[in-house]
Amino acid sequence: MTLNHQISGQGQPLVLLHGLFGSLENLGGVRRELEGQYQIIAVDLPDHGRSGHTTTFSYLDYSQQVLQLLDSLAVKKAAVLGHSMGGKVAMCLAQHHPERVSQLIVADIAPVAYPDRHGSIFAGLNQVDLPALQDRRQADRQMAEHIKEPGVRQFLLKSLAQEHGQWQWRFNLALLQRDYSKITDWPFSELCYPGPTLFIKGGQSDYLQAAYKDTIAAQFPRSQGRIIADAGHWLHAEKPAAFCKIVRDFIRVDETH
Repeated sequence: MTLNHQISGQGQPLVLLHGLFGSLENLGGVRRELEGQYQIIAVDLPDHGRSGHTTTFSYLDYSQQVLQLLDSLAVKKAAVLGHSMGGKVAMCLAQHHPERVSQLIVADIAPVAYPDRHGSIFAGLNQVDLPALQDRRQADRQMAEHIKEPGVRQFLLKSLAQEHGQWQWRFNLALLQRDYSKITDWPFSELCYPGPTLFIKGGQSDYLQAAYKDTIAAQFPRSQGRIIADAGHWLHAEKPAAFCKIVRDFIRVDETH
């Protein structure tokens, strides 16, 4: 499988990996902000966006697909930035192939197993009657029975597309629901990435908690953390200027050491 991707800018390669139910478009603001300094490689992860679907969810397989993409682009080493699920893909890639990752940036996720957080989202997605669907507004109303936040519904609707006259989700809904426990899990706690790592937390988000500090330090001993106040889990979209400044400063400072 060749992952769908977009390349823009020039300079040191910086790979962008989106989160669950997303696509490379979710980090479009980051790409536009940073492509003046870096060669941005924005990726649709497997089972998402315009990339192909798989039969089993696996962070190891996902990270291997990203590695194969870098091989095909003749990129020997890159900074890697991942948000949420994409952050776990980025951490997996760094731990298994540290020689390929110059700097690791993890946005609002930790290398731990999480409880179920997406039950209402799966219920809302399954509520949409795709064969009878007329338009996105109808899908929005159907999802609203289970997903109360309009912003979350609008995010999901970005992956609703009409292909050959039939509405469908671009992400592999059946697989993501079946293998959800593998998405929330983290089976690599015994591994270590020795390179420079930055964890960025949304101040109002509970994904990155102080209780995870020792766990993070054990797996990423050269890690540091930054908090963006008044931002939630979607910190890169809520505070794009602050987020990109933190990323830019981290990569620049590390390059001078």
